[in-house]
Amino acid sequence: MTVNRQRHIYLDNNATTPTDPRVVEAMLPYFYEHPGNAASRNHPFGWAAEEAVDYAREQVANLLEVDSKEIIFTSGATESDNLGIKGVFEMYRRKGNHIITVKTEHKAVLDTCDHLEKLGAEITYLDVDSQGLINLADLEAAIKPTTILVSVMWANNETGTIQDMKAIGDICAKHGVLFMSDATQAVGKIPVKPKEVGVHIMAFTGHKMYGPKGVGALYVSRKNPRVKLTAQMDGGGHERGMRSGTLNVPGIVGLGKAAEIAKNEMAQDAERLSKLRDKLETELMKLEEVYLNGAPHSRMPHVTNLSFKHVEGEGLMMTFNQNIAVSSGSACTSASLEPSYVLVALGLGDDLAHSSIRFSLGRFTTEEDVDYAIKAVAEGVNHMRDLSPIWEMYKEGIDLSTVQWQEH
Repeated sequence: MTVNRQRHIYLDNNATTPTDPRVVEAMLPYFYEHPGNAASRNHPFGWAAEEAVDYAREQVANLLEVDSKEIIFTSGATESDNLGIKGVFEMYRRKGNHIITVKTEHKAVLDTCDHLEKLGAEITYLDVDSQGLINLADLEAAIKPTTILVSVMWANNETGTIQDMKAIGDICAKHGVLFMSDATQAVGKIPVKPKEVGVHIMAFTGHKMYGPKGVGALYVSRKNPRVKLTAQMDGGGHERGMRSGTLNVPGIVGLGKAAEIAKNEMAQDAERLSKLRDKLETELMKLEEVYLNGAPHSRMPHVTNLSFKHVEGEGLMMTFNQNIAVSSGSACTSASLEPSYVLVALGLGDDLAHSSIRFSLGRFTTEEDVDYAIKAVAEGVNHMRDLSPIWEMYKEGIDLSTVQWQEH
């Protein structure tokens, strides 16, 4: 069958999600009808804005089953990660300077840790196994008297692998160490309850959960333990003094509405999407030499990351890139031609890392979209392999690892 080239299909929901129309509808009045600044306490416009922010804070807190006072609004997950990690490092500097994180974290965590290293922090980067999971014994062995923070992402952005958060939380509690999580890919899609698993600080954002871009939040525990963070932005002392700056009222209203919808619809979304994801995965894995990257059982319901052996991922995307949005490597770093550092950390060789495609389905993905993608990707893989002398050599049984390539 020939693929219809006119359709546009969005399967890159881990990069960002479309904003739900119900979220847009909730936001609209706060651009013009209710234009107040939430910090303007002396007139009705300000009160209306403050009330809207308070309500959104409740909506977000209800999704996470935390106290609304524990939600700090930010510009997104990158800022939240920076505030959480740098804020702990500065506030707890007298206790220690050691932070433990993981090699497969998002750059917002890794680059923040890299920055702190230059300021005297000692950072331990934990390895992961072939499924992207950390070794709990390694984590416990890495903790020392100067350890002030363990930061482990809830779900990986490239593979969807979900860490054993409760086990990590228990280890942190046993040693009296703060536990932070970048839960950007998990919040709003699976149940995320930081108090239940022992997470004390948690970053997430609106645009990964069908809310607007440019607004996010940081959960900061207020008791058992009461976490204090040094502000990274100084000004009017907004957000309990942790994050100054005029609040993005329409954005916050949108994040609140997105959280409310997620709480009500997350379970049915996840059930529907996991079936579609499994269909996509099963059909594509009928092709020769296709490998699943990540943890087959402990992962997000809407994500699959597949490597198509001897097919260059970027090249494969070019065969359908005008009308199917997917990602090769990490969306935030795909401008570089290096293989994905996440997949390299899982132990993939350059060949398989370069041949990987991440498919991330979403609330607005239909079965027709998935059927179309299966056909288009299969056609693309077969087309690329037909043109590939390497695939031909592989099919002839030549061990490519023994081939001496001539440099020109």
